[in-house]
Amino acid sequence: MSKKKWISGAVKPENKGKFAAKAKAAGKSTAEFAEEKAHAPGALGKEARLASTLIGLHSKIKSKLYHGGK
Repeated sequence: MSKKKWISGAVKPENKGKFAAKAKAAGKSTAEFAEEKAHAPGALGKEARLASTLIGLHSKIKSKLYHGGK
């Protein structure tokens, strides 16, 4: 897998949306829930840290699109 396409393999298809569902069940946004659970042990902590990373990447990509690649 190339370095630029690691994101597509970061979340297995059967797990897509599970973290967002946990956040919704807790009554929080995905970003809020990820920040809260980032230091949790085990799988939940890993999911939270990955969610934070992907949210940050999404923000950077969106910023580049709207600001002309700057």
